[in-house]
Amino acid sequence: MVFGAHVDSVDPVAEAQQLGLGAAQFFLGDPQGWKGPKVGFPAGAEALREFAAEAGVALYIHSPYVLNLASTNNRIRIPSRQQLQKQLTMAAEIGAAGVVVHGGHVLAAEDPQVGFDNWRKAIDGLSIDVPLLIENTAGGANAMARSLERIDRLWDAISGSANADRVGFCLDTCHAHAGGNELSGLVDKIKAITGRIDLVHGNDSRDAFDSGADRHANLGAGHCDAEGLAEVFATAGAPIILETPGDAEARRVDLKWLADAVG
Repeated sequence: MVFGAHVDSVDPVAEAQQLGLGAAQFFLGDPQGWKGPKVGFPAGAEALREFAAEAGVALYIHSPYVLNLASTNNRIRIPSRQQLQKQLTMAAEIGAAGVVVHGGHVLAAEDPQVGFDNWRKAIDGLSIDVPLLIENTAGGANAMARSLERIDRLWDAISGSANADRVGFCLDTCHAHAGGNELSGLVDKIKAITGRIDLVHGNDSRDAFDSGADRHANLGAGHCDAEGLAEVFATAGAPIILETPGDAEARRVDLKWLADAVG
C-alpha cells in the first residue's frame, strides 16, 4: 500500500521523505492560472527524476483547476487541451506516474453529450506518455464526472479513442461524497465502469452528502461515512494521496488514520 500527499513543488521528494511517504503529488505552476508548466525543483527536471527514482517516491502531477476539456467554449477548451499536453510532456520529463485532471463540465443549458464528445476528441489528439487520470468532481449539475451515470457516459465516449488505454481514473473520496455517491460499495461500482482505479485522493468532507461543495477535511473529522472511507482505502488497490488541510503534524494524524483504516 503506497501512501502519499499533495506537497509543494520546490522539493516534493524531500517533503515525502520527511513524512515517510512513497508518493508525492504537486502542481507544475499556478493551479488557478494558464501559465506554465514549470519544474519548481531548483536542479531541474532530470535531477528531480533521478532523485525521485533513487528515493523510491512516485511523482504525480495535478493539472491546473482552470482546465475544462469538456467546454463548448473554444476559448476555454482549446487552451485546456494545449495546457494539458504541456503538463503531460513535462510530467514525462520528470518520470511522473500520472497526471490528474478534473472531469470538467458544460453549461447548465447545454447537452452533456457534447462534453463527452469533446473529451473523446481531446484524448484522440493528445500525446499521452504518462497515464492521464481523470478525477471525479464534487459539484456542477452538468459535470462530466460527478455521478456514476455521467462517469459511465464519459468512459463510453473515451473508449472510442485509440488512446483509451492511456486514460485512467482518480477517485476522490470528498468529491464522491459531496457529489452524492455513497462510499460503501463505490470501488466496485467505479471499477465496473472504468475497469480500473489508478489513484485515490484520500479526503474527508467539510460538507454534507450531495452538497456539491469541494471542501476537504481531515480524515475522520468531516461528514464522510468513516466506514465507507476506510472501505475505499482498503479495497481500491491504488496509491492514496492525502489532500487534507493543516501542517505536517496534521498530516501525520491523517496518515495514522489511514494506516489504521487499511489494517
